[in-house]
Amino acid sequence: MSSVKTSISTSNNTISATAKLWEPKDHIPNSVKEFLDLTQPNYLLGLLNVIQQLKIQKRTGWLDYGMSVAESESISDHMYRMSIISMLISNPNVNRDKCMRIALVHDMAEAIVGDITPVDAIGKEEKHRREWETMKYVCNELIKPVSEIAAREIMEAWLDYERIESLEARYVKDIDKYELLVQCFEYEKKHNGKLNFQDFFSTVENIKTDEVIKWTKELISLREKFFASLYK
Repeated sequence: MSSVKTSISTSNNTISATAKLWEPKDHIPNSVKEFLDLTQPNYLLGLLNVIQQLKIQKRTGWLDYGMSVAESESISDHMYRMSIISMLISNPNVNRDKCMRIALVHDMAEAIVGDITPVDAIGKEEKHRREWETMKYVCNELIKPVSEIAAREIMEAWLDYERIESLEARYVKDIDKYELLVQCFEYEKKHNGKLNFQDFFSTVENIKTDEVIKWTKELISLREKFFASLYK
């Protein structure tokens, strides 16, 4: 059992405690375990049930901002539209197929980890550790028994995104932010401006590629006109 030492400071002394490290194998759904505990484990169905979690888990940010569970998008909703946006890249130096692959796996760890936002108490470092451990678990324990090639390709695509090791990864990082802003605007229009997701638009400054910057500027212009029309 892996563990980590923690210290809790009080006014007069320090209390040492041993807390169990978060590990993906402790958090896989029982429905996945059922396939893995068979006399002849069905790794394919186990994997597909993990992916199912992406279809049913909602993106945390919307819930934090007052959206209902019923109308909030799922994690896989977000990744699917990112993959479609990736197909629309016009830069001839970009491998669009590679972008689509990265888009489809970049949030795969959230199937087990969940959608952890920047304001979550666990912190950025622990978030990345959990996601890394989850991808190792999924690729080695679920995907590799089905296809070693797929396990390698999925891990390479996920690491590329995390480390931004290619032009394609840079594009997908930007598309991740752009798709979020598109969804913000769609929800704002749906609620006739009664919901305002301006806080999310601070991410604009982190978009680096010229093409996605252009898309984002066009989106912002339309959004500004929309809100202006509400006060005429």
